[in-house]
Amino acid sequence: MTDKYAVFGNPIAHSKSPLIHGLFAKETAQVLEYEAILAPVDEFASCLDEFWKGEGKGANVTVPFKEQAFNLCDELSEEAKLAGAVNTLTVQANGVIRGDNTDGLGLVADLKRHMGELNGLSVLLVGAGGAARGSILPLLQSGISKLTIVNRTQGKAERLVDIFSEYGEVCALPMEHEDKSYDIIINSTSSSLTGEVPNLSTQVIDTSTVCYDMMYGKEPTSFNVWAKEQGAKLTLDGLGMLVGQAAQSFAIWRKVKPSVEPVLAELRTLL
Repeated sequence: MTDKYAVFGNPIAHSKSPLIHGLFAKETAQVLEYEAILAPVDEFASCLDEFWKGEGKGANVTVPFKEQAFNLCDELSEEAKLAGAVNTLTVQANGVIRGDNTDGLGLVADLKRHMGELNGLSVLLVGAGGAARGSILPLLQSGISKLTIVNRTQGKAERLVDIFSEYGEVCALPMEHEDKSYDIIINSTSSSLTGEVPNLSTQVIDTSTVCYDMMYGKEPTSFNVWAKEQGAKLTLDGLGMLVGQAAQSFAIWRKVKPSVEPVLAELRTLL
């Protein structure tokens, strides 16, 4: 019987996960099925249960179900515990449901793909929502020297500092601070979806800064356009993070790590 996997979300028709995992399976000679499942907002748990009863082996979870998935797990990875959210579910041999969060691991993998090791670099993380929170532990564990978090509501950034301060040097500053330039600036907000830009000072960017927007599209995002205008060395969008987190999920399930470059190249042509 072919192993079954799926991604759950609402909406879900736009999901690239079936294509990504299909390409991963072809590359690594794995035989599996992967589908997108639209779960009613108030019926995620029952839809997931039906999937497990149908011999589902693993699942990805996207908006708006990551927090619900967290609460349905028997066992959690450290990344998932600290993120407070799960994007990867696995049925283990003993029937235990394990939850992982591979989003931040995908981000770090994509940054390393473009920049090499991150040891000693200073990072500014813009935003304090779920996308930011899921990225903090992998960033701190990547060897960066310091993580600074800014958010429109500074109190939310400060709460993240309280959660993660034992894992590395992390602080919160006002969004408009002008303290210094950073090696990497990561926009975890959804501002680019509406063509807006976070209210950052231009002083945080110089000609050696790499700027990363978790959003992506056919054209450069509004954040990356702004960053280029300020003289950023390099701008990157979140398509590599999307494929990177999927590769981490695939490796958890199939115990083989696929290559991201061929999949990224194909996705770019489809944007």
